[in-house]
Amino acid sequence: MKKTNLKLILGMFLMLFLVFSCKNDAKTENTNASEATSTVADSDKTGQAFIEDDGSTPNVLQIAIGSPDHTTLVAAVQAASLENALVNAGPLMVFAPTNEAFAALPEGTVENLLKPENKETLATILKHHVTAGNYSKDFLKKFKKLGQADDTSAIVEVKGDDVYVGGAKIIASIPAGNGIVHVVDKVILPPSE
Repeated sequence: MKKTNLKLILGMFLMLFLVFSCKNDAKTENTNASEATSTVADSDKTGQAFIEDDGSTPNVLQIAIGSPDHTTLVAAVQAASLENALVNAGPLMVFAPTNEAFAALPEGTVENLLKPENKETLATILKHHVTAGNYSKDFLKKFKKLGQADDTSAIVEVKGDDVYVGGAKIIASIPAGNGIVHVVDKVILPPSE
């Protein structure tokens, strides 16, 4: 009799536990669904680029976003909707022009490129600043040219200890979680056809 009562009591506890845990899961799912709905309503930005992760090494996009010297580059990447491309596993080498490099372009160039009707042209120019790989400035000295993400090439030149890619001098290099960011002093324009 005692064994039967013990089994019955244990069975009841198990059933109560299952019932309460199912209710909690349903509440969590409903809460998560409403949070997701409000997030989508707040912004139409989706993809890897918009996931916050404070625990890993910053990717090339996060490095640019965190740099006060690259606000124009970040605005251009956002205008061209290329955020998700820059957070891919890579490895990626991004030649990141500074704000001064963009300012050196003819007056009105940046403003014109940031217009929605010039999104494709802007994307092509930005892709010309990206190469597959993760090579240090010193290792780049071994190259004559690099194949860029826009399906064109950029010439690599070595002048003393300096390395130039597409005429832009590498002035700093920052390792990233998905490659490396080489800060450059000029905007690298694709070859004109």
